[in-house]
Amino acid sequence: MTLLAIGQPLVLEHRPEPLPGPGEVRVRVEACAVCRTDLHVVDGDLAAGCPVIPGHEIVGIVDVVGEGVITPAVGQRVGIPWLGHACGTCAFCIAGDENLCDRPGFTGYTRDGGFATHVLADAAFTLRLDGFDDPVATAPLLCAGLIGWRALRMAGDGRRIGLYGFGAAAHILTQVCCWQGREVYAFTRPGDSAAQDHARSLGANWVDDSDRSCPVELDAAIIFAPIGELVPLALAAVRKGGRVVCGGIHMSDIPAFPYRLLWNERKLLSVANLTRQDAREFFAFAAKAGIRTRTHVYPLEAANQALDDLRAGRFQGAAVLVP
Repeated sequence: MTLLAIGQPLVLEHRPEPLPGPGEVRVRVEACAVCRTDLHVVDGDLAAGCPVIPGHEIVGIVDVVGEGVITPAVGQRVGIPWLGHACGTCAFCIAGDENLCDRPGFTGYTRDGGFATHVLADAAFTLRLDGFDDPVATAPLLCAGLIGWRALRMAGDGRRIGLYGFGAAAHILTQVCCWQGREVYAFTRPGDSAAQDHARSLGANWVDDSDRSCPVELDAAIIFAPIGELVPLALAAVRKGGRVVCGGIHMSDIPAFPYRLLWNERKLLSVANLTRQDAREFFAFAAKAGIRTRTHVYPLEAANQALDDLRAGRFQGAAVLVP
């Protein structure tokens, strides 16, 4: 069995197929999308603490179930997202905020992920994917889709939404916003004409470089690019009472900015992880709205190339590894 263990670069390893423990399932990986968070883990921005197999946008088929597992069953297609476990007993879990669990497990970070042929998962934190028959197209929904969905909920019900950084999450969220009848204002890295053309093709109302002024006041802005310098720019673009949501797990330092950008009850928020309820709501919406992902397929052995291409911005949409 071939797995990819974290290194710099990732190193191919051969290991026996893992066996699930109580409450776990083993999943044969059909596809695993590549997320910017994987880059942060591999590059050391997020220290994993020990060698770990990256990958948390996993689609696969259950092939072995552990003791006590009733669902999912062998043969079912499931998704395995970033939140791989929550304790269920801390104050956050009891309050319904399992994304803030004090003793969590994260797929591809604190537990082995999907850059592999097989992966073990907590059965209770897998997501049934009935009706999602294309593993490659579905894989980016497991994080780019889910974190975008949660970020949009935190952004509120405003009509004019700014998206800073037009990668995998923004290309999904633009479709969500258009289907909901919202306006999308897309900001890309300066001079990135390919990303700007992609945003326009998906229905964005306005597209330009991230250092340009928006032609309207935004109700909310969501920052997907891990660049702290975008925070003051986004605050300057939203109206009084507007919201700026930071959608990444890692961001460079936010520079000092004048208080007037935050004044008038503007709100600066961050998104942390996701909940299983987020996943259920989003996949029901995605099926109804016909959300489509743009993917670039790499064989598992080319994971380092996929990471390099993501780092350099050489494609639009999402990279997906296929064993």
